[in-house]
Amino acid sequence: MPANIFGPIQITTISASGVVEFGDSLVVSPKNASKTPAGAGAFNTAVWVMTNTAINSTTYIDPNVIDQPIVGNI
Repeated sequence: MPANIFGPIQITTISASGVVEFGDSLVVSPKNASKTPAGAGAFNTAVWVMTNTAINSTTYIDPNVIDQPIVGNI
């Protein structure tokens, strides 16, 4: 079914790996995959952020060999 868009659309930024879909799509597959380990409160974004985490420790153990296979994506 085609996309019926009624109203304004604003797309501010699309990065090199960003995807914008309108209408039908059978498969949307990533072109890259990555992990970013971070502790409590690491990715908070706002004008004013107050994070009380006391003692924080990030233990990054990745037992998976492949999390998101991207081989063969065109």
